[in-house]
Amino acid sequence: MEFLTPEILQWSPFLLMLVVFYFLFYRPQKKEQQKRKNMLDSLKKGDRVVTIGGIHGTITAFSDEVVTVKVAEKVELEFNRSAIGTVKSKAD
Repeated sequence: MEFLTPEILQWSPFLLMLVVFYFLFYRPQKKEQQKRKNMLDSLKKGDRVVTIGGIHGTITAFSDEVVTVKVAEKVELEFNRSAIGTVKSKAD
């Protein structure tokens, strides 16, 4: 065990902390960001959505940045695509 010199052993708690932080914080956060990006990229006309502000509606139109959501008869609101929180159900 010649490679376990005191200098390496001195750094081992720091390296262990880095590994723990990677698996507990960084990796799950990246997975969640990728999942959200996929959800926003797969939005389509007719999807029932809930905005991050809690407004429920149906997508009637969208572009790269703006999504138009119908919330009531003759009432349509425009939101940034990033303001969509969840998709309740997919279009038929």
